[in-house]
Amino acid sequence: MTGKVEEALGYEQARDELIEVVRRLEAGGTTLEESLALWERGEELAKVCRRWLDGARARLDAALAEEEAGDGPEQTGDDD
Repeated sequence: MTGKVEEALGYEQARDELIEVVRRLEAGGTTLEESLALWERGEELAKVCRRWLDGARARLDAALAEEEAGDGPEQTGDDD
């Protein structure tokens, strides 16, 4: 479960930190305990990013649905 700090992270912040976590894991040289802590942090950051992306997708879908609903009855042909 993520805490208040993770919830306050913006998408770009979470993504950038996730990139750094992956870089550190790929570089190696960490203890098993450090690697596990990095992995867990990466999982938390990935969830934060996923929530941001899911929210953005929902907003886009809602905007497109609203646009279609507003344009639907007025359309007379297939102008696409």
